[in-house]
Parts: sequence; C-alpha cells; structure tokens
Amino acid sequence: MKHRLVFALLLTSATATAAPPTLEPLLNSIAERLEIADQVALSKWDNHKPVEDKKREQEVIASVVAQAPGYKLEPVAAEQFFSAQIEANKLVQYAHLSDWQFQGKAPDDPRPDLVKQIRPQLDQLQKRLLEQLAAFTPQRTDQQCPQWLAEAVHEPLNDPLRQLAMIRATAELCIYKG
Repeated sequence: MKHRLVFALLLTSATATAAPPTLEPLLNSIAERLEIADQVALSKWDNHKPVEDKKREQEVIASVVAQAPGYKLEPVAAEQFFSAQIEANKLVQYAHLSDWQFQGKAPDDPRPDLVKQIRPQLDQLQKRLLEQLAAFTPQRTDQQCPQWLAEAVHEPLNDPLRQLAMIRATAELCIYKG
C-alpha cells in the first residue's frame, strides 16, 4: 500500500514561471501525510471506528492555530490549510474502507498503533508542514500558483485516489485572485 510520491515540478508552458523551490517539499510532506491515512484507515478498520473523529480534528486545528504565530503564519491560514489536509485524509480513509468492505477484508499490512505510533508521526509532520507552509506563503498569491499546483498534482500520479486527495489537500493553497 506504499505510494511514496516525490514531486518533481515540471515546467510545461513556455509562458509559465518555474515553481518556487518551497513548493516541492511542501507537496512531498502533504503526500507523506496522505500515506499515513492508509495506516489510519487500517486502524479504524481493525477497531471498527468511524472515519469521522471530530474531537481529534478539533484538537489538530486548535494546535495549528496556536502554533501558527510561531511560524509567522496567520492562524486562519494554518486552520484552512490543515482543514484541507484532514478532509483529504478522510477521503483516502473512506475510499479504503469502502474497498475493504467490498473485498471482505483489509490488506495484511503491518498495523501500527493509532495513538502510540501514528498520531506522534502526524504531530511531527504537522510541525514540518507548518514550516513549509510558512516558507511557501509568499508564493501563495503568485498568479502562477494555480498552474504550479495543477502541474504538480497531475503529472506524477497514476493513482486516481491519490490524485484526488492531493487536489483536495492543495485546493486552497493558492490565494491568487486575478
């Protein structure tokens, strides 16, 4: 179930400007977070838990809002970005759970503990994502930003679920209003 994605931003339009070097690490961390959604789905399958976990979602959002100023981010920007990450992760989880229900079983992949192993991974990744979002923030208003993202999330993916999840995770990343 591993789908390690490494984004190499390609320039396909002669009129487009090259994507900033701050975008690729951010996209790779988003993809890493989506990979962790596979493990979360397995845990929820094994423990018969629903995908929706409002309490945990609220904790994550409260944490990023509180941490945002330390990364020189507007709290509302951090909230919006992480809300998109949560929604993208839930999309992956719902798809996996539906597939496994249809198949009558989940894959025989290793099962890390949700609380002791997966959530600490997500917490560490959260810090990196905040750093990378802060580094990319000046480019969020660039008129080329939507093009950079479109090229990045469409080019390397052969997996429709991963592509859709990346599109959802990055949907509000650009704030150009041209």
